[in-house]
Order: sequence, then structure tokens, then C-alpha cells
Amino acid sequence: MSELTGAGLGLRRSLLDDLLQAPAGAVDFVELAPENWAELGGSAGRRFRALTERYAVAAHGLSLSLGGPDPLDEDWLRRIRRFLDTHGIADYSEHLSWTAADGQLYELLPLPFTDASVRHVSARIRRTQDLLERRIAVENISRYATLPSSLSEADFLLAVLHESGCDLLLDLNNLYVNEGNHPHREGGSDAIALLDRLQRELPAERIRSYHVAGHLETRDGLRIDTHGEPVIDPVWRLLQAAHARFGVRPTLLERDSRIPPFPELLDEVRHIRELQRSAA
Repeated sequence: MSELTGAGLGLRRSLLDDLLQAPAGAVDFVELAPENWAELGGSAGRRFRALTERYAVAAHGLSLSLGGPDPLDEDWLRRIRRFLDTHGIADYSEHLSWTAADGQLYELLPLPFTDASVRHVSARIRRTQDLLERRIAVENISRYATLPSSLSEADFLLAVLHESGCDLLLDLNNLYVNEGNHPHREGGSDAIALLDRLQRELPAERIRSYHVAGHLETRDGLRIDTHGEPVIDPVWRLLQAAHARFGVRPTLLERDSRIPPFPELLDEVRHIRELQRSAA
């Protein structure tokens, strides 16, 4: 099982051939959603196997619904574990959200920041780790609504990490999106203040990796985490701020839509590496 280092790229089927043909070292690792690859067969499955033999791989789930009301899907977790073991994937993460209630909703929905929510999601994370036989990481999500809460986002993140024993996948674009969408309301977001709080109260090694991505800003100022645009300078600066507080971590470029030519993606991957070298 290869350890993640450096700068990675999210795996999409349209990028499979480019990644297989890329010069050695152009990308350090890839990240995939098991939901999209676990049942793949035929020629695509053979190319996927060739890719997992060439690159270090991280798995990032979309549908486990760690915070949801439905029973945890333990059958799916056992399938994920077989998939991870088959392809030698040690690193698994999920979103700190819920996605299902009497069926999949196909959205990463926010949780209320409350003590009850901490207990609920932490118990499900612990069970997930038991079934996968791995410590997982959870990702802070982008939010477009503020639910009734008694805790701040930082309080909530720290409480879940403490009670569950999992790690944090720190998404810098989501911090930036939330800061713009919830600037002055109760429970509003301040990206740098959140990073400072994590630095004070969380051992740096609990930050497993970083995500960077682009987003869409509407005419009325709403920021939407589309992963469909280049990363902008304020998000790059948040990555530098994370480096200053927690050190360099494996960092993934996410691009899910409006995917540009492969060389343009490699330019952004190279920029991640430049910032990592500067921080080191």
C-alpha cells in the first residue's frame, strides 16, 4: 500500500487514459470515489487496474451518509473494504454530512452543530473504522444553509475528531465558500480563525490531507462548490496558511466538471508542488 505524498488529482473516467499516458511523476497520487469504480469490469476495469498499479491511490466516499438518520450501510462498507484491499488502498475518507433518508438524495447535506449530532456521527465513524479496519478521515463540507446549532463549526469539528478518533481531510475551498456564504450570521465562518483554532487544539498529524478546488460565484455573491473552475488566489493563500500551521500534507486538486485539457490540470498540480516546496 503506497503512502500518499505530494500533489494529486481527482480521478474521472475522462482522465483515465491521460493519467496512464502521463510522464512519470506528473501526478503523485489519484483520488477516487469507490461508488464509481468498485464494480467496474471489462476493458475499463483492466485500465483501472493498470492505473492503481502505477499510482498511489486514495478513496473518498460520497454516499455513506455518516450523519444521516438511516442505519449505517454495513454491507456497502464490507464491499468498500474488499475494494480497498484488492487495490492496496490504505487511505479512505468521507464527508462530514448526510446524504440519505429513505433512499439516496445525492447531495452532501449539512449537519446541525450540536452535542447530539456529535454523538450520533462519532458513533457511526467508529463503527465505520471497525468495519474497514482503518482510521478514516472526514472532510469539512461547504454549506448553503445554517441549521439551528449550539456549537461553532470549529467546536463541532474538534468534538467529532476527539470522540470518534478519526482524522481531518481539510478542504480549503470549502472554508472559502462558507466564509463568503455565512459571513455575518450567527454561526458565520471565518476561515483563518478556524485554522487558528485547529492549530491550537488539534495535533498537526490529525490533518491527513488537503483539498483545493474551484467554485462558482453567482451574481448575488453566493459561492457554490462546483469543482468546475480553476482554483483562485484566495484559496491558494488558504493552502499556504494551512502549510504555515500544520505543515505540508498530500494535496488534491478536485475537478469534476468543465474539465479543461489535461496540461491545464497539470499546471495546477505543479502549482501545488511549488507551494509545497516553498513551505518546506
